[in-house]
Amino acid sequence: MQKAAQTRSIRPEIGSVAFSAIIAAYILFATNHTLWEKLGRYLGASSYTVGTFYLGTYAALFALITIFSVKYLAKPFAILMIWIAACAAWFMDQFSVVIDKDMIRNAAETTGGEAGNLLTPDYALHLALFAGLPTLVILFVRLRHRTFFKKLAWNTLTAFACLAVVIAVFATNTKAIMLAHREHRDLFSSVNPIGPIVSAIEYGIQADQEAHMVIAPLGTDAKVMPAIGGMTKPRVTIVVAGETARSYNFSLNGYARDTNPELAKRGVIYFPNTESCGTSTAVSIPCMFSPFTRAGYSHSRAAGSESLMDVLTHAGIKTEWWDNNTGSKGVATRIKTLELENSKDPRFCSEGECQDQVLLEGLDAWLDGVTQDSVLVLHQIGSHGPTYHKRYPDQFKRFTPDCQEAEPTNCSDTELTNAYDNTIVYTDHVLATVIDALKARSDKLAGAMIYASDHGESLGENGVYLHGAPYFMAPKEQTHVPFLVWVDHDFARSMGLDMGCLQKTTTEQHSHDNWFPSILSMMNVKTSVYDPKLDLFRQCRANPLS
Repeated sequence: MQKAAQTRSIRPEIGSVAFSAIIAAYILFATNHTLWEKLGRYLGASSYTVGTFYLGTYAALFALITIFSVKYLAKPFAILMIWIAACAAWFMDQFSVVIDKDMIRNAAETTGGEAGNLLTPDYALHLALFAGLPTLVILFVRLRHRTFFKKLAWNTLTAFACLAVVIAVFATNTKAIMLAHREHRDLFSSVNPIGPIVSAIEYGIQADQEAHMVIAPLGTDAKVMPAIGGMTKPRVTIVVAGETARSYNFSLNGYARDTNPELAKRGVIYFPNTESCGTSTAVSIPCMFSPFTRAGYSHSRAAGSESLMDVLTHAGIKTEWWDNNTGSKGVATRIKTLELENSKDPRFCSEGECQDQVLLEGLDAWLDGVTQDSVLVLHQIGSHGPTYHKRYPDQFKRFTPDCQEAEPTNCSDTELTNAYDNTIVYTDHVLATVIDALKARSDKLAGAMIYASDHGESLGENGVYLHGAPYFMAPKEQTHVPFLVWVDHDFARSMGLDMGCLQKTTTEQHSHDNWFPSILSMMNVKTSVYDPKLDLFRQCRANPLS
């Protein structure tokens, strides 16, 4: 009894409402650096609105934590909130990301290997300091609770008083807050951990709705039109869906470094002014292979519809999808798919990830077995960060010293750029190898390749790293992507395609909107879902599809 009394005496005791007030203050000031930085930048560091926004945010957090400050729940809920806030703060503060619904989807759909690259010693130390230590303090202190009805009344009164403060703050600053929200829609998403929690709930609701969707058929009227000139050998298009390659680092795009030494010798047609549909794989891949333009795209619309691969299949074309990334995002659900990122081949794979040469390993055999018009999609891991140094073999270390860290901020700008540029040199080799494989079979096949990256990447410009920024505020480094086409002589002839004419169109503005109809055009597929206005090739074809 004496020992128990002594133990109780050294443990401080605090009331549950006071406890909630302290937890709210800790979360507000220890894990919301990004929010305060944005407020100062958007509204002015010393403005009245900033001060009242602080107050309103604190009141909202205080109200939320107070609601759950009941016996057996107060400590677990507070600990959960602190851990969520600490986790979110790391990524918002280090990489300037916005944890919105699409970012939650990216996290949910990532692979173990990609997730492991983010679990760095610095991240572990951050969690230990900002979540682990507060957790120990919370477990150590004793909470004092009122009787049930008194607690119900006191907690309710406190929560309503806090909500009244929130309403008063909004009412007295409506114009400034709404203007800031319209011009900077990332502001409320940056309120940690409320923004990430709301985004996770939105993602969960949408994912549940999509799980019960009935997929609408698409392009069931598709048919392959005869090749011009009576050519009868099979026509093959290899579609390469790139990852995290930005156009600014392609020498084909004018970059000072020679990052495309092999493609420069292959006679590709490069489109320098191309914008992506999204800034993440989870958005861009389903968008690229959907019939919707970026303006009309939503994840739910794409999830409820068949894709380009289905239209090609309806036309009688053999289709396959080979993946070295995080999957097809539903695009290839109904066709033959090969998941190569799970390969154990030690030549290309380690630590749960594979370099893109794994996509080439079976390519020769596949091409040798082609007996009909076919489309093969190769989905790269490409230049995916932050561990750029893992994306290329040692023989492609053209630029050194290259960053060997998982945290970009631990490397100099030069080291980071060197590692990233090496990934582009390696992608250049992968694409050139695909072209060479098609060229080697030109006596038996008419071949073509089309490539575009799903999105770009920030390499520290204005303090921003990686990708996934909301499109309305995304820097051009994340939205301008490389886009190119290669076709052999017989393939061009089968389309009635004037290559000189196509070369003259390269300076025009292009986007992922061109992807869907242009691949249909390459395969001479006529269907009601083909949009001729977005077809890259239409104005240069002797026999337009419509």
